[in-house]
Amino acid sequence: MRDLRGEPISLASEAAPKRRRRFPWSFLIFLALLALVGAGFLIRPQETPHPGGRGGIAGLPVPVATALAQTGSMPVTLTALGTVTPLTTVTVKTQISGRLINLFFTEGQEIEAGAPLAEVDPRPYEAALKQAKGQLARDQAQLKNAQLDLNRYTQLVAKNAASQQQVDTQQALVQQFQGTVEMDEAQVRTAELNLEYCHITAPVTGRVGLRLVDRGNYVQAGDSTGIAVITQIKPITVLFSLPEDKVPQVLKRLNSGADLPVVVYDRNRRAALATGKLVTIDNQVDVTTGTVKLKAQFDNADEALFPSQFVNVDLLVDTLTGVTVIPSAAVQRGAPGT
Repeated sequence: MRDLRGEPISLASEAAPKRRRRFPWSFLIFLALLALVGAGFLIRPQETPHPGGRGGIAGLPVPVATALAQTGSMPVTLTALGTVTPLTTVTVKTQISGRLINLFFTEGQEIEAGAPLAEVDPRPYEAALKQAKGQLARDQAQLKNAQLDLNRYTQLVAKNAASQQQVDTQQALVQQFQGTVEMDEAQVRTAELNLEYCHITAPVTGRVGLRLVDRGNYVQAGDSTGIAVITQIKPITVLFSLPEDKVPQVLKRLNSGADLPVVVYDRNRRAALATGKLVTIDNQVDVTTGTVKLKAQFDNADEALFPSQFVNVDLLVDTLTGVTVIPSAAVQRGAPGT
């Protein structure tokens, strides 16, 4: 085809329409949907577990166990922290000076009162005893001779053959020898005691600790260390403290003659160690803590309690009878007033 001017016209250029750029509406719709889903997760309420439910399914009842309240007895117990304390602890020391030649005990041994523990070299004290006895015998002989002379002078005075002055002088001499003999007897007794002290015995029944001195050492009465320590552990006591406002209740029961049982547990309260009874209460309040000390005694036949051991104490003060009781598992403790 040609135009009005006779120029040829291209049919292909007329048939092809102009192409327009399309706006990306599908991409905007996708972003809007994604934003809605995210907002839904943010504002969705959080699910909380059903109270009391333990592993239950949401919306279903949680199974529980039931028990009936009953009428019975309920103990009134006071708890405290305590320390195991032996009835007697003795540091065995020598009463004389000398070389330690024998030890008759084994560390950790159970020993009876009066059993031999150690021996100090007795030879110097044996010699001192012999010397004291010899001096006593000499002075006793002099006293006897002075008494005979006094008797003779007394008879001569009766016959006017001697003066009264001679009798008086002889009487004073006799008294002097009597005093000397008494001193000698005291020296003999002292020497005998020193010889006894060479043989050291256990003053109490208990368990011997580690030895504090070895054989061959020179010991003397002024030593502060001693030879060994004996601790009485059967029976044994536990000292513990209670607040001062609890003391009147305990003291009233104790003064009435009632036996107040005491049970001690290990430091973790997992096992009961021993059962005993309260024996005494201290006579004053510790002003720094506001507590009062109490002492309980235990037989400790199985030696479950050891000196200076830390324990938990349960003191049974009273038992309430005819009260309504429920299982302890049914009681839930919360804030005061709940």
